[in-house]
Amino acid sequence: MREKILDATGLLCPLPVLKLRKHLKSMELGDIVLVLADDPAAAIDIPHFCNETGHTLISKEPGEKGSTRYKVKK
Repeated sequence: MREKILDATGLLCPLPVLKLRKHLKSMELGDIVLVLADDPAAAIDIPHFCNETGHTLISKEPGEKGSTRYKVKK
């Protein structure tokens, strides 16, 4: 299992989810990606993306400087 960090701060919808999708394609089943995002729409988009694609949203917690950290398992 590998864990990667995806910094999507400063990006607006739909870019955080598009970057997350691209990252997950290159990862193996069971790998985890930590997404840092400050776009308010990501709070809806990332959980919805995980639900629609079968990935697991492990956690969602406040990050630094107004961002949110989403931990997603492929």
